[in-house]
Amino acid sequence: MSKSSSSFAQIITHIIDANEFRRIVRTHQGDKHSKGLSCRDQLVAMLFLHLSKVNSLREISHGLRTVAGKIAHLGMRKVPGHSTLAYANAHRPAEIYRDLFFAVLARSQSSLRGSKPFRFKNRLLSMDATFIQLCLSLFPWAEYRQTKGAIKLHMLYDHDGYFPAFAHITDGKGADAPVARQLLARSEVLPEGSIVVFDRAYVDFALFATLIERGVFFVTRLKEGMNWVVREQRGVPQRGGILRDDLIEFQGQKAAYLGQHLLRLVEYEDPATGECYRYLTNQLTFGPTTIGRIYKDRWQIEIFFKTLKQHLKIKTFVGTSENALLIQIWTALIAVLALKILKNLAKYGWSMSNLVAMVRLTLFSYRDLHAWLDRPFDEPPWEPDIQMNLALDG
Repeated sequence: MSKSSSSFAQIITHIIDANEFRRIVRTHQGDKHSKGLSCRDQLVAMLFLHLSKVNSLREISHGLRTVAGKIAHLGMRKVPGHSTLAYANAHRPAEIYRDLFFAVLARSQSSLRGSKPFRFKNRLLSMDATFIQLCLSLFPWAEYRQTKGAIKLHMLYDHDGYFPAFAHITDGKGADAPVARQLLARSEVLPEGSIVVFDRAYVDFALFATLIERGVFFVTRLKEGMNWVVREQRGVPQRGGILRDDLIEFQGQKAAYLGQHLLRLVEYEDPATGECYRYLTNQLTFGPTTIGRIYKDRWQIEIFFKTLKQHLKIKTFVGTSENALLIQIWTALIAVLALKILKNLAKYGWSMSNLVAMVRLTLFSYRDLHAWLDRPFDEPPWEPDIQMNLALDG
């Protein structure tokens, strides 16, 4: 049983590598002119926001003050006041926490990965974006429509362990496909041979051409009203609900992006509902039922977005400036990586939602974190209170 540091302090050790974080802070001059509140203290305070689910800067400050005797174990010099934290969130570069997210991600790949959901060796990822609705009167810089504000969190989600592999934040106005073209064209984001899955919002011939040129496979759904002709009909299995497996060529001016490349159309009928799904891919060797299963597994990124919004502080914000909002989102994603690492390390079968709730309840308990993750409901070992008997001379 750990008596030296709280569960929260032990979680922080999975996030912060001191040398790495100092290098990131120096790059962005984060601690330049800081008066009393370091970037590290700010990070710990924001992680406390997400893991304890308090509702304001004042509650962050007051919550940490109630355990003031334990903040030394967190590496904090002092508890920040709410106004000090508000100023730091408004003015300290959000890029510090963006770069920290990618640094933790790169450092923790082996801890984040889990059992593969498919037998093939290709890396499987989903691409999607989620709206984060904002009140326009409080966030006028985030105007999305005449009476609404919003930003978009774009994400690549790795299915080998189900964790965020890349994230990018934009305003709410832009379409998904142009952002995807910019991101997925980068080899460090999506290596050659990967398979990326996305919904019909990303159906775009220029995007398809970029992925084909880079040697990346994609699986998506066919949009209604697209103009195409069948160039080759392939055999379909007698079982499994596959209705067709064809190679098709698209017609029209925009289809010129594809050149001579043919795409594969797999049509599947759900035996339970009778609904038909048309999948579009440039992967020509996998069985048609595997293509359908790959697209079905895309639902995991939707579950992730739902979990992120329900269990971390990403729907309501403790600052109204753009910089403060970005800091809150990046620190939420850092907290998610830490929780994913803990989930993968544990022998107990945690769901993500249960893990978040239980971490919240035990944030300042003094127990060995790894032992608790494996056996969360075991009682701590009892240690007798032994008092030394002193012989007094008469």
